Amino acid sequence: MQTQSPFSYTQGFSLNFPQTKTLELLAFFRERRCQLCTSKMSKRGRGGTAGNKFRMSLGLPVAATVNCADNTGAKNLYIISVKGIKGRLNRLPSACVGDMVMATVKKGKPDLRKKVMPAVIVRQRKPWRRKDGVYMYFEDNAGVIVNPKGEMKGSAITGPIGKECADLWPRIASAANAIV
Repeated sequence: MQTQSPFSYTQGFSLNFPQTKTLELLAFFRERRCQLCTSKMSKRGRGGTAGNKFRMSLGLPVAATVNCADNTGAKNLYIISVKGIKGRLNRLPSACVGDMVMATVKKGKPDLRKKVMPAVIVRQRKPWRRKDGVYMYFEDNAGVIVNPKGEMKGSAITGPIGKECADLWPRIASAANAIV
């Protein structure tokens, strides 16, 4: 006697197995494991990004002031939050190269000041280790002002940017003159 299985998927196949044949059921799932895992998982990403980033040393906590490396007219950016950080109680969220932060302009054009705007960190002074074993750091902390999609507000970047940032943000990479 065959009974309807409670498992049904919208992938074009359904399961009709007798309850006594569990070995056949296991074999069936082993065959379909890759298809089920890849199709049912959500594919969420950050807007405007491509690829993902290896774990880095976080060098810029909330309330850090970084230089603005683009030609928007801002001089200093003050980090007020880091996008995508879930956090732990009493721990300050920190950012590293390639992270999107919410920032305000502390020095610069008056029309840019006193507004919260997204920015992407392009340089940090804290050393981090790359996959090839090299420890990398810059001589200053810097970021560029972007829109929520990751497109730059300015048109040029002064100084080099990190490879991690260039891999994640293609619009920033196209405006950079040196990628290190």
